[in-house]
Amino acid sequence: MPHVIVKLWPGKSEQQKTRLANAITQDVMDILGYGEESVSVAMEEVKPQDWAERVYTPDIRNKWDKFAWMD
Repeated sequence: MPHVIVKLWPGKSEQQKTRLANAITQDVMDILGYGEESVSVAMEEVKPQDWAERVYTPDIRNKWDKFAWMD
C-alpha cells in the first residue's frame, strides 16, 4: 500500500513507463513516508476507442468527488 494505477493510451515505450513508475514511486515515498517495498505502480493501456467506457465513465465521471486537485 499504496497502489497507483496509471491508465494510458497504448504506444509509450517500456522505458517511458518505467521512468514514470519510478517517479511516482519516489514521490509517494517522499511525500507519504512509505518505503519502496510498500509502493506499487501498475500501467494499464486502454485503446482510445475504449477510453470513455473503460476509464472516463467509471473512473473519472463517476468518481469526480474523489479527485485530489493540485493547488
